[in-house]
Amino acid sequence: MYTATLNNQSFTVDFANGQPIVNGEPFSWDIIKIVDRRFHVLYQNRSYTAEVLELNAEEKTVSLKINGHIHLVNVKDRFDLLLEKMGMSNAASAKVNELKAPMPGLIVGISVQPGDVISKGDSLLILEAMKMENNLKAPGDGTVKTIRVGKGDRVEKGQVLVEFL
Repeated sequence: MYTATLNNQSFTVDFANGQPIVNGEPFSWDIIKIVDRRFHVLYQNRSYTAEVLELNAEEKTVSLKINGHIHLVNVKDRFDLLLEKMGMSNAASAKVNELKAPMPGLIVGISVQPGDVISKGDSLLILEAMKMENNLKAPGDGTVKTIRVGKGDRVEKGQVLVEFL
């Protein structure tokens, strides 16, 4: 059993014999995969083009583009719902004290400085790795305590880059 929230509206989603059941009713659709993340959907005699833009397993969100409109869907599984019911839903979002390098690379940009108040998802650093620039974002809300690297520094996987108060 899952709960999906789209446009401030929640739906319960379950599966029986591989078919989705939404809010207790069978969800009858035809879906065809066009390419990797693009699909053609027929639902209630209407045609839709759907594309999965981003799937964030950590935050349990899916960004979809449906007929040119972008939608963000938040998904909660039975464990999330149980924690929420027990009043422990904030336990998963424990305070993070530092940002570590996810891979070895070169720091090519720094967007913050000590004392900056940041929000979850704010851009902190740009790490170039394997000829790609990776935007490292704030894992939570807080204040930047120290930046332990400089522009042009080479870093190793797991190295502490930024510390938070």
